[in-house]
Amino acid sequence: MTAQLIENILQALAAGLLAGAIYGLMCVGLGLIFGVMRVINFAHGDFMMLGMYAAYFLFGALGIQALAGSLIGPYIAILLAGPLLFLFGYGIHKALISKVTGTRTAQLDGEGHYAQLILTLGIALVLQNGGMIVFGSELHSIRTPLSSSAWELGPFWGDFVSIFVNKSRGIAALFSIATIAVLALMIARSRLGKSLRAAADNPEAATYMGIDVDKAHRIAFALGVGITAIAGGLLATNYPFQPYIGLEYVIVMYAGVVLGGMGSIVGAFWGGMTIGLVQQLSTLILPTQLQNAAIFVVFLLIVFLRPQGFFGRVVERT
Repeated sequence: MTAQLIENILQALAAGLLAGAIYGLMCVGLGLIFGVMRVINFAHGDFMMLGMYAAYFLFGALGIQALAGSLIGPYIAILLAGPLLFLFGYGIHKALISKVTGTRTAQLDGEGHYAQLILTLGIALVLQNGGMIVFGSELHSIRTPLSSSAWELGPFWGDFVSIFVNKSRGIAALFSIATIAVLALMIARSRLGKSLRAAADNPEAATYMGIDVDKAHRIAFALGVGITAIAGGLLATNYPFQPYIGLEYVIVMYAGVVLGGMGSIVGAFWGGMTIGLVQQLSTLILPTQLQNAAIFVVFLLIVFLRPQGFFGRVVERT
């Protein structure tokens, strides 16, 4: 009985870490947009949905499966979906989001936040219903033979305690961590990353230093969309999806960003990781239907004890 309990706990921990890595990547995409632009993007889950469909069609309809096979092909398609959605996000920002963000917000009521909320909500509705018209309501997934096989870790306690790690989820988690590491390195070391940080910290001073703040916002928005598209593609290798799937995950993304601390990319990742762990560990004592309830109970407790999140800063009002 004790060995079985330990095995169940370790299995839930492993599943939570794997799911949390993908959630963390989603949250990083959203956290990047909010951290640089201070925009609450209600359409973010639907950009993730488009990333799923982009990877799905790149893998199947455009022949990547025939060229690279079912083992490597899905991950090539997922990596290509990121730049594709980067361009789409860049265009959406230039055509729509830029009208209510950046240097234009000084002329708008509430610093443009009212217009931003309505605009991103409208984009979400258009993407959801447009997706239903174009793609239909049928469930899809990116099929890979790795989804039905697992690595066995152990046994750790005689012949009783072993952990089984689904190969597809394990590789998806590694891809997520690698993507976050590349993004963190780019923001910390590159000229582009420095301009994004300057535009986030003090847009007015950044403008005086010759940085195009509106362009920095556009790149940040496109990067956030592209990163979340990759997360969506990785998720699609393990879960079926349809045009309204963004609604299921956008709340999880915001919860992760708030838990990590608004504006912190590292915090967003750990916020997503926390949600994955809570979601999976809760199944040890609660029915699957109550996973989201467990997430938000823990969310409320953490926010109550540490309102600024794990990596957020306390701001004193004057």
